[in-house]
Amino acid sequence: MVAAPGGLRFSASALAAFSRAALAAAGADEPSADAATRSMLHASRLGIDSHGFRLLPHYARVIEGGRVNGRPNLRFQTGAGAVAMLDADHAQGARAAYAAMERAVELAGPFGLGAVAIRNTSHFGAAGAYALAAAEAGFIGLAACNSDSFVRLHEGAERFHGTNPLAVAVPAGAGRPWLLDMATSAIPYNRVLLYRGLGRDLPPGAASDGAGRDTCDPFAVEMLAPLGGSFGFKGAGLAGLAEILSAVLTGMRLSPEILPMGGPDLSTPREMGAFVLAMRPGAFIDEAVFRSGMERYLGALRASRAVEGGTVLAPGDREWAEAEGRDRDGLPIDPDTLAAFGEIAARFGLGVPERLGTGAP
Repeated sequence: MVAAPGGLRFSASALAAFSRAALAAAGADEPSADAATRSMLHASRLGIDSHGFRLLPHYARVIEGGRVNGRPNLRFQTGAGAVAMLDADHAQGARAAYAAMERAVELAGPFGLGAVAIRNTSHFGAAGAYALAAAEAGFIGLAACNSDSFVRLHEGAERFHGTNPLAVAVPAGAGRPWLLDMATSAIPYNRVLLYRGLGRDLPPGAASDGAGRDTCDPFAVEMLAPLGGSFGFKGAGLAGLAEILSAVLTGMRLSPEILPMGGPDLSTPREMGAFVLAMRPGAFIDEAVFRSGMERYLGALRASRAVEGGTVLAPGDREWAEAEGRDRDGLPIDPDTLAAFGEIAARFGLGVPERLGTGAP
């Protein structure tokens, strides 16, 4: 997680209101504006700034440009038993993913699990937002999506997979859900953009230049490295899993076939796919036994002996702690994103969100 400068902090409510207004002005209907804002708010609260409100200018542009349908007609086709297909009508990705997970949870009620494959969707931001929606309803949730090629294969020297995220969330009794949200690349591409804006070097082994060589200069990045460093075949394999679930299973475009996220063509739909799954723990074991097992597991994990100076954390612990701090102190916005907000405000006649503690934008 990389925070923007501490002085540039805003209330979640102010950013959410600005986001909804901007997306509506760009042509989004209320459900689309709400879903996109909910996804970005999730990421900004949990410290995933690369997928937070930093994405708002892009989402507004692609709705304005016609790539994304701001007023989609979502159509579900029920398959065998606990399976459904959603044709999202080129909707904003969060609009499709939240709707698909809601249907997956519904299916998991009587069947124990529900799986929804999504056709004709678009960039959906942080995959953990949709897995978490299931966990908050008491279900185990999984979400996956592929994206345009930007990640080399292990020992590869050209772009092949997208960052192809995988996310899983598990309810944990009275505590916060166990939450794993990971790109199958070493880092997400939006992290490169964030580091450019903040003027910081990338960590070693995260990205490559045009020849596939490691680089720490965010401005020299031509592709990302797969997760795993010298064992990058593992990350490449996980990326393949996301590719199969989201593209092959839905008949949508493979990563090398998807138009680049950044354009220049912002009018042609990208024909992306995604996949969500919900599982009801009580279909496998008594709910109380499951809760007890999760509590024992997480208690033992967090009590495990750490290296000197280290801290053992469960997936999601760092993010939940970050969310508590940001709920208290406000959400950070980097200078480039703030400047883009100003452009949006001027274009649509909106007020720029006020910074916390300043009374002025």
